[in-house]
Amino acid sequence: MRAIVRPALLALGLATVAVSAPRNASADGGSVGVLVLKEHGIGSSAQAQPYVDKFVALAAKQNGWAASKAQFHTTRSGADGFVQAEKPHYGILSLAAFLGLKDKYKLDVIGQVAVARAGGQQYFVVSKTAGDLAGCKGKRLATDHADDVKFVEQVVGAGKLKLADFTLVATTRPLQGIKKVAGGEAECALVDDAQLAELAHLEGADGIHSIWSSDKLPPMVVAAFPSAPAAERKAFQASFGKLCDGEGKTACTEVGIQSFKAAGDGDYSAVISAYK
Repeated sequence: MRAIVRPALLALGLATVAVSAPRNASADGGSVGVLVLKEHGIGSSAQAQPYVDKFVALAAKQNGWAASKAQFHTTRSGADGFVQAEKPHYGILSLAAFLGLKDKYKLDVIGQVAVARAGGQQYFVVSKTAGDLAGCKGKRLATDHADDVKFVEQVVGAGKLKLADFTLVATTRPLQGIKKVAGGEAECALVDDAQLAELAHLEGADGIHSIWSSDKLPPMVVAAFPSAPAAERKAFQASFGKLCDGEGKTACTEVGIQSFKAAGDGDYSAVISAYK
């Protein structure tokens, strides 16, 4: 995903793959659905399509799924339709999306995915004129992250960042906040790590620098929906260590994935509690 098209799970695109592997087919004999939900990504979903096709096909082959269907979304509302229609077994979700949907869909953490510059593991306030966060208060703050106030204030800000302290300039595209600062339309911007990494490449962004940073947050989540049979879930989790080995190594590199690792709700307990 360029947080997933390289690097990272960020612009995964839509992918539908069917792989013949009858000996270990899913428990219900049908398709294993995978939801990929990456909010606030930089990049084009169309760019990621062939890479995701290849990766999901290999994951299905390794796990013996008779068929698989993966769909990428950038918004929770967009993902709802896929969840309702396809009853997916698994999801690869950015942290805020996972926290926002955990209770709604009764999601269980089964793993985490390390990706190259995925975005969303750390957040920053940048400015050209302010020297610290206090210098931004009462002034214009541009961001595309204001769609989940609870996540920003309770998880990212840990109670120290209140959007009401600023004149909010809501943006709709990932790099628009930095561009608003560059153009003088906002004094400050709240961005994630992937957006900050693009700062050096943006025209007119000279002098814009980070004046505040959040603590580092857990990585993207691999979650299981209640529809995933227990045996299939256990086998999928056990395969994480080899998903990016052998022929899977190239596929993982192409979609920006570094590795998968088994995990549980306990690994996310701090952010789950903060989001309540």
